[in-house]
Amino acid sequence: MRFLNFEVPGDHGRVQAGFFREGRVHSVDITLGESPWRIDPDRLADLPAMAKTLEESWTGPGLDPAEVIWHTPVTPVSSFRDFYAFEQHVKTARAKRDLEVAPEWYKMPVFYFSNHGAIFAHEAEIPLPAFREELDFELEVAAVIGRDGRDIPVESAEEHIAGYTILNDWSSRAIQRREMSVGLGPAKGKDFASQIGPFMVTPDELVDTKSGKGFDLAMTARVNGQELSRGNWKSIHWSFADMVAHASAGVELQSGDLIGSGTVGTGCLLEIGTKQLGRWLAPGDVVELEIERLGVLRGRLAKE
Repeated sequence: MRFLNFEVPGDHGRVQAGFFREGRVHSVDITLGESPWRIDPDRLADLPAMAKTLEESWTGPGLDPAEVIWHTPVTPVSSFRDFYAFEQHVKTARAKRDLEVAPEWYKMPVFYFSNHGAIFAHEAEIPLPAFREELDFELEVAAVIGRDGRDIPVESAEEHIAGYTILNDWSSRAIQRREMSVGLGPAKGKDFASQIGPFMVTPDELVDTKSGKGFDLAMTARVNGQELSRGNWKSIHWSFADMVAHASAGVELQSGDLIGSGTVGTGCLLEIGTKQLGRWLAPGDVVELEIERLGVLRGRLAKE
């Protein structure tokens, strides 16, 4: 099932949970007859049972997606770890710095912490960062942790995932390059904005596409309607089970934590270059990231 949080204009800012079915947004509150609630970390464990109930009882015409204000599909996000799990992206990005892939990359999945306080929803206007040179998108998948755990075995790690969503890890490459030259980062080049949505899709929706360590689902990126990137989730080197197990080693993962995959091969301007677009991203550009079955995540860089 595709879950989301949304707001109806004129409803006094009330955020409510919903699900997406047959091209329409349906309110969970109306379907179940409950008082209003949104999907937050405390609700994630309830989703499997809720999905079954909704499948059996959903009614009503629902809302046109264009009529709602989108919120992140789980809110708030408790923490955000972004991994580096697609080999093609790692090879290409490092080659641009005349570097080979570090042998350690093949021994364990690695991640950095990003800013979970600057995560934007579908259709959001993305504020321009303080460092605006060489702005970029990153086409990623993210998993939402739905059950707490520490030292989670890789064999059972997927049981801790509530669902998957699209992630755009917006980046300012010029400052990222400078800060990483001292052996730390990325940090300031990433902390101004990340974006997830439009939905959180439960794992059962994807099982028939399982392939290798990922899923046979196309991943594409467009800027102002022009396709610039095309990859596939199945090309991932480290599975989300690998990532969850590693992230939980010696530490408690919590419901609502976000685990990013890192960029799919060809999934950013840093990797593919600026020849197709003719430049880096600019104020006012609209970036659409699409992953089969997960939907289309759209964001617009603010204008000057």
